[in-house]
Amino acid sequence: MSHALLHPRDEIMQTMERIYRYRMTTTSGGNLSIRDGDGGVWITPARIDKGSLRREDMVRVGADGSVEGLHRASSEYPFHRAIYQRRPDIGAIVHAHPVALVAFSICGRVPDARLLHQARSVCGEVGFAPYALPGSDRLGENIAAAFAKGHHCVILENHGVVVGGENLQQAFQRFETLEFTAKTIIKARMLGEVRYLTDDQVALPRINVIPLLAFDRTMDAPATNQEKELRRLLCDFVKRGYRQRLLISTEGSFSARLDAESFLITPYRVDRNTVDLADVVLVRGGRAEAGKTPSRAAADHRAIYDRHPEINAIVNAYTVNATAFSVTGATFDSRTIPESYIFLREVERIPYGVQFGRPEELAARVSARRPIALLENDGVLVCGTNILDAFDRLEVMESTAEAIINGRQIGEVRPMGNDVIAELSKAFLGGG
Repeated sequence: MSHALLHPRDEIMQTMERIYRYRMTTTSGGNLSIRDGDGGVWITPARIDKGSLRREDMVRVGADGSVEGLHRASSEYPFHRAIYQRRPDIGAIVHAHPVALVAFSICGRVPDARLLHQARSVCGEVGFAPYALPGSDRLGENIAAAFAKGHHCVILENHGVVVGGENLQQAFQRFETLEFTAKTIIKARMLGEVRYLTDDQVALPRINVIPLLAFDRTMDAPATNQEKELRRLLCDFVKRGYRQRLLISTEGSFSARLDAESFLITPYRVDRNTVDLADVVLVRGGRAEAGKTPSRAAADHRAIYDRHPEINAIVNAYTVNATAFSVTGATFDSRTIPESYIFLREVERIPYGVQFGRPEELAARVSARRPIALLENDGVLVCGTNILDAFDRLEVMESTAEAIINGRQIGEVRPMGNDVIAELSKAFLGGG
């Protein structure tokens, strides 16, 4: 969805609704702002329920300090103003109190975005601002000083986080990605030592992406009903995955096979919460529709489809608990409950970097009988016989990962024994 034609009132209202819906702030916490072309700032009001904001509640503070609106501007307006003064490239700001980032703020620490290549690319290096009284000029000076160093995301000591972007959509995506990163670090620390990427590893995806040549869809045959149905299903399940917190706005790819030479895949850098039919990219014979950029996982998905005709849908996802396993050396054992083993089987672990330049090697490591792979520091790869099957496995994978992490806090996790696995295999998996 393009935000270019949205009035700042509506964009702020919709973004705050999204933040509140996913419990990334509270009724009284947080504020958003957008700088307009005349030097004024649109901002959320003071002391108004964040769960029921209306467009007419938004306040505009002019460059001359004049105020337009039904309410007072947020008491945190001074630090928004200070950031805009120091960073002319920033056009929007998100401030909120999401639980994982607050956990870092009350410990005086910042999450290291080098946990995942996408997080580092989106968020950059995270800054830190010392505590000062909320709403004070001193707080504004502390935060603006951190932004002046080039940080886009700044943890506030005992206060939460402030994130800036060229526009509100970018600021929100950085904010959501950073909170996901913080949650994953916290869960991973329950499993063991957390592994972070080196600078060379962070750069690897940018230099090893396999380009797809473009073809002109207008010269191709019209979309069949099968293609139209697959587009609808992909969009429905991507949005469902976002609602279920199996995907976030900046991370996750989903594809479905159309025929022996073609598949549909989600686009690169399109918000997973708003992806629509026209955004989905058709890839045929190693070429993508002209004017569209497929997910950078397209080469991997193509290799898997070429090698495994029984696989018809693939998901790359960054779920908090499964990703926690991918960034540590902890063993993921699916022998927890019958459903987990039946759906997940033996989970493969893929060394970091394979997925960025060696798609045939990746394809050889998965199959219909080994449908799940943990990608080191890059989430999880899930294969299925169709879109629903892949999505179902993804849900089971994340639920199982969370149950194991929680179980380890209670006592020793005891997997099902070999006799139970043999019985399950014979009854449900065709094992002898």
